[in-house]
Amino acid sequence: MKALLLLIALLLAPAALAQPRLVTDLSQSRIDISYRFAGAELLIFGAIQYPGGRAPADPPGIAVVLRGPAEPATVRKKARVAGIWINTQSMRFESTPGYYAVATTRPIGDLLDERNAAIYEIGLGNLQLSPATAADPQFTSHFEQGLVSLRQREGLFVEQPYGVQVTDKVLYRARLPIPSAVPVGNYQAEIYLIGNGEVRARSTTPVIIDKSGFERGIYVFAHEHSFLYGLAAVAIALGMGVLAGVLLRRRSA
Repeated sequence: MKALLLLIALLLAPAALAQPRLVTDLSQSRIDISYRFAGAELLIFGAIQYPGGRAPADPPGIAVVLRGPAEPATVRKKARVAGIWINTQSMRFESTPGYYAVATTRPIGDLLDERNAAIYEIGLGNLQLSPATAADPQFTSHFEQGLVSLRQREGLFVEQPYGVQVTDKVLYRARLPIPSAVPVGNYQAEIYLIGNGEVRARSTTPVIIDKSGFERGIYVFAHEHSFLYGLAAVAIALGMGVLAGVLLRRRSA
């Protein structure tokens, strides 16, 4: 049995060595958010290691994805009823990336087939948002498009069809925008080498986005002592109301 396993391993070894490999690095693996944070730009770069050091004749396809922590999201649709705009329909999604950006060497439809794009969730149209309740596919698609459109306007969903530059078929780089409203948490940078509509190699690198300074202190206190934080917020609001009333009375006197 051991001899058979050894033989299989020897037969598979050349095939494994024949696969290309991605080497990736980041301009920064941690982004700190302070009160002066107005956004940033993350540079993702690296190289493709080909078997035998020989690059293929065709230019390589690269997809770079930066994905933030997943969180529930509710999308509501407003309609005018009796002259008043009110929420009439809604849908909750259980797994929505707080941030999602993808950059590719060419449009995703030209790189990947639909099956592989869906498996790896490459592209805004291939995100698995996990609706909380079963509904008509057309109804669900309508709210999914609404959620994606809203996040795009906020700068939290980004798709750059020609956002990856490749030099000499070996070196690649992509710049992804980080908006000021980006949520904190553990992010994942995913790089895919694509050929013939399939993923040939993959590399992942963690990225941390967190608050710093006074903002971090408030953030940690709010999450670890939510009751006291709520009391403090109410006390500050009451104090500001009393102060405003005193100032108004003095001005009118």
